[in-house]
Amino acid sequence: MDHAEALLIGGRAGVGKTTVGWEVSVRLRAAEIAHAVIDGDFMGQVHPAPDGDPHRASIAEANLTAVWGNYAALGYRRLVYTNTVSVLDEAAGQFRHAMGADVRIVRVLLTASDATAAARLNGREIGSELERELANSARKAGVLDERAPIDTVRVVTDGRSVVAIAGDALAVTGWVNCR
Repeated sequence: MDHAEALLIGGRAGVGKTTVGWEVSVRLRAAEIAHAVIDGDFMGQVHPAPDGDPHRASIAEANLTAVWGNYAALGYRRLVYTNTVSVLDEAAGQFRHAMGADVRIVRVLLTASDATAAARLNGREIGSELERELANSARKAGVLDERAPIDTVRVVTDGRSVVAIAGDALAVTGWVNCR
């Protein structure tokens, strides 16, 4: 494989992006397919935000470029990347810069009802962020639904196992037979 490929797993908070990303990795490891996994939520976690960059996009892109550069130098060409808005068109430039202009980008948007996302967030958020996470999750679900590019594959997560959801996400890539 001479070019990079990225599976971008996006979705609202509480939809299961990180868990699904790890399960995709389990399936790829079982098939002995070389890959890297990056949880994009950590790529821009600084405070305060860099000047003029309230969404921390510049530091996230710089970190993605550096980390991917390390993986690519070792011969990796496939990336599983999880982040809420990674499937949006504005993120594509970040991946082309970090991984090369010819990177093949596969977008998967995980979806969940408000009730499902709230139940998951109630189980996960043990600090002072629950109310903010619930509000942001609902807002981002609307943004993602409106702005996800037409080639984005939507995968419903309500009432489904992580194994089944990861199988659907991985099937889109063509990297391994998932069924």
